[in-house]
Amino acid sequence: MRRLAIFDVVFEGGGAKGSAFVGALKALSERGHRTRRLIGTSAGAITATLTAAGYSPDELSKVVNEKLPDGKPRFAAFMDKPRAADFTEEQKDASDTIRALRAVHVPMLADRVILNLLLESPIYPQLFSFVECGGFFAGANFVEWLTEKLVAKGLGENETMATFFEKKQVDLSVVTSDTTAMQMLVLNHRTAPDVPLVWAVRMSMSIPFIWREVIWQESWGSYLGQPKTGNTFVDGGMLSNFPLRLIAEPDAPIMGDTDPAGALNLGLLLDGKLPITGLPAQPSRAQHDFRVVGRISALLDTMMDANDNEYILAHASEICRLPVQGVGTTEFNMSDQKLALLVNGGYQAMLDHLNTLHLAAPASA
Repeated sequence: MRRLAIFDVVFEGGGAKGSAFVGALKALSERGHRTRRLIGTSAGAITATLTAAGYSPDELSKVVNEKLPDGKPRFAAFMDKPRAADFTEEQKDASDTIRALRAVHVPMLADRVILNLLLESPIYPQLFSFVECGGFFAGANFVEWLTEKLVAKGLGENETMATFFEKKQVDLSVVTSDTTAMQMLVLNHRTAPDVPLVWAVRMSMSIPFIWREVIWQESWGSYLGQPKTGNTFVDGGMLSNFPLRLIAEPDAPIMGDTDPAGALNLGLLLDGKLPITGLPAQPSRAQHDFRVVGRISALLDTMMDANDNEYILAHASEICRLPVQGVGTTEFNMSDQKLALLVNGGYQAMLDHLNTLHLAAPASA
């Protein structure tokens, strides 16, 4: 008979590349294997959360193929432009724009009139958001989308890490970066029980300079007893894009007292050096209003891929490398054909990995 296994799974961050996870999970499920603890960063946090909420691989496939009314992928809506109403009066008063206007001796009150006019223009809100809030895009559409997906699985709009665990009994952790305290945080029901799940994931996927930073709210409580109110949070990939050590080190206290021997380790790595079968070798073609967005995405791709190398090398046999060459971090508007090839690449990579573990023997064996 086919030998079945239970896995603790770590999902790497990688933005749009994360659709490859869907294929990998489909192969894992078809072979009859199950997951236990789920840990993710950025796009990996999204997949880990949806999986923990009860989405099957087939349901995840429908999610990644979802369309907007204009025919574009729904994921493209995650690059939502901020509006004038998104900024508080305090942010406007303390902004560099106001300082610049006053430096050239614009009369009092006229500076606010000019700023408000600029914020009603098509482009300036993004520039204002970049300078004052740390990112070109608002991220509000993502919060709305993830809330919708969780509600569809019987969860509340304001589900916290603690209440999510109570309802689903799945050990879920997402990684984010506290830029105020210069600290990596692993958010789960043990470390940050009062943090809303949607905002935990929103923090984890907040790629610096792409999406607005997230400010920790007082109602979110503390992290391992440490106050975090007012601290600024960005993508977990800044400090650990592939947090394999959380399952590779059996005594990591942050992960609780779960028996480390109760499951095999499985790291899902988005490998930009591996070509996708059927996809011609070419750079990603993500288009943005500002060229700097593309430059930042390329820079972050390079930087994040260098993280966690020690654990990647030490635990190579526990890692399934998913081919994502030619897919950009912010390429959410990729064609249906390219998306299908990306997902299929993840599927085949997982089958190959299971073969190396001798967990995919024919049923008649």
